[in-house]
Amino acid sequence: MFERFTKDARATVTGAAEHAGRAGAGRVTGEHLLLALLDQEGGRASFAITALGLTDRREAVAAALAEAGRRGGMSRADADALAGIGIDLTAVVSRVEEAHGEGALRGDRGGRRRWTSGPSFSREAKKVLEKSLRVALGRGDRFIGGEHLLLALTAMPGPVADVLADHGATYSAVERALYGEGGAGQDRRAG
Repeated sequence: MFERFTKDARATVTGAAEHAGRAGAGRVTGEHLLLALLDQEGGRASFAITALGLTDRREAVAAALAEAGRRGGMSRADADALAGIGIDLTAVVSRVEEAHGEGALRGDRGGRRRWTSGPSFSREAKKVLEKSLRVALGRGDRFIGGEHLLLALTAMPGPVADVLADHGATYSAVERALYGEGGAGQDRRAG
């Protein structure tokens, strides 16, 4: 599938691996993909990110991603579901971190050494990459660009999509920024 990636999409995937490596993470996650997209200059995804004001709020987005990571990958929907049965996720995270240290629920640090030269991709990140292919094909595009990765990140339920939505970058908002009003009228969120 990587052969279908445009130059900016490849740079995003490479940048995500670098973000994971700098963070000491054993796996590339959706968070790393988003941070790498925020680093990109030029290209359609960068245009949409700038148009939606995410470039100006990069530090706030990164902080929100870090906070979401503290919850061990639990989305807002997960937290709400737990609250519905009387479990306060914030209290659980605090107790775990008291006992095991800050970020104990991240689950992406350390681990056993592999023979590969960099971090592997988490199941979440692999699903984002697969979703970006479906988004591209659904739009009639032959290649996967950074814009397809960005749309895939907004379409995959979880903490990254929650953070993006909190900053005004929903699937439809990104689609409008990329393609104008004509591109947002149809539901093209493939599979």
